Amino acid sequence: MLVNTKAKVGVFSIALGAYLPQFPSLVPEFEAQYEAFKKSLPDTVEIIDGGMVTTKEQSQEAGDKFRAADVDLVFLQLLTYATSYNMLPAVKDLDVPVVLVNLQKLKALDYDHTGIASWLGEGYACGAVGEMVADLERFGKRHAVITGVVEGGDPGVQKELEEWCLAAQVRRRFRRTNIAQIGRPYPGMMDLYIDESNLYRRLGLYTKQFDWEKMWAIADDINDESLIREKAQEILDTFDIEGGGSIEEVWEMARYVVAFEKWVKDEQLGLIASHYDGFATGKAGVLDSMLIPAFSMLIKQGCACAVEGDMKVAMAMSILKTISGTGQLSEMYSIDFNDDICIIGHSGSGDADISAKKPTMKIVKVFHGKTGGGYLTQFYPHLGPVTYLAITQDSEGRFKFIAAEGVNEEGKILSFGDTNMRTRFTCGAREFVNRWSEAGPTHHMAAASGRYIDVILKVAKILDIPTEIVTR
Repeated sequence: MLVNTKAKVGVFSIALGAYLPQFPSLVPEFEAQYEAFKKSLPDTVEIIDGGMVTTKEQSQEAGDKFRAADVDLVFLQLLTYATSYNMLPAVKDLDVPVVLVNLQKLKALDYDHTGIASWLGEGYACGAVGEMVADLERFGKRHAVITGVVEGGDPGVQKELEEWCLAAQVRRRFRRTNIAQIGRPYPGMMDLYIDESNLYRRLGLYTKQFDWEKMWAIADDINDESLIREKAQEILDTFDIEGGGSIEEVWEMARYVVAFEKWVKDEQLGLIASHYDGFATGKAGVLDSMLIPAFSMLIKQGCACAVEGDMKVAMAMSILKTISGTGQLSEMYSIDFNDDICIIGHSGSGDADISAKKPTMKIVKVFHGKTGGGYLTQFYPHLGPVTYLAITQDSEGRFKFIAAEGVNEEGKILSFGDTNMRTRFTCGAREFVNRWSEAGPTHHMAAASGRYIDVILKVAKILDIPTEIVTR
């Protein structure tokens, strides 16, 4: 990604201190289990190690570490039975979920040859789970439980751990990057309007405002011809240009892409929402004509770029790009009642990683509903499972996720230069449109190849946002 962030995950384990002097063999047993657990976490996160906790004081020390690091999530490995005072001091001042990892070492105990020490060390992780959840509830903390076994490996547990780490990355990205707003939302699209202070309060995402006059001049100092040429070739490698293209033809576009990349890094931008409603003449017209492919090049590198000034769909795109590797802007386009299919897509910048074949670029005289004309890009999303995510707000300004899963199918699509796909939903096209619309989304949503509602629910728990699942 253009701006790299790495989630910070607090990790600690607990055991009852009274057991350890009674059964000294438990100490190396638990230390080995804890080390193995930490190694099972993906290297995409930074572990903040709270250690093995058996006293309130050790728990407080772990909590100090977690707060200082501003962790995005906490994993608590339950080694055996332990009282909840081993847990609560470490997490009571945090506003992130605590995931209780209830991993039993053995699939089953050898009932005829198991003593107390081996039972406590290899088959009693489940003893404290209910107690922990009860006290997390009393302290108003978000929580989740993962139960599984170490012996023989447990793919289900590994999948859960990896999904939680992906979800944690969203929080870190929102808190450590900024969203750029260039211009203002499309006039009259009041569903897109947003209170930037409320956004910063509730999701930790800070807004940086930019005027188009500054953007017109952003490439003035970009003169490194080798760098521009390399970027021009990258554009040609990314897009098939209608009628053919050459480095010379995309030279000015490449200059702006190089400038945008520098701007994104300098301003620590993870998301961009823009809309231009000027006269599109002179330098303004040059930039306006090439914004769609230029921003598409940024999306390819992990910076979500939304048209029409929609900051909420930029967030949805960023979430899906972070957890799935793809994040495509879209909206309802049409319904094919003959095939019971929804046609979903959008004009504007897109994500090359969602495209099953090389995206295309063409010049049009008019950007429908907007100022000027120039390059349109069309992407061709993969067939198979697809996930949609929208972000909306209620009357009190609280955010809500709206999510659905469907299947993209083969068939005719529109060919005038906009990305679109044929999505079938289990509830049918008519009912999907009813349910999705009744959930109150903005008219934009983000799309990702694959099924990701389970991860979205984890992101929602980390960000403390309610989620409405329309269909899956």
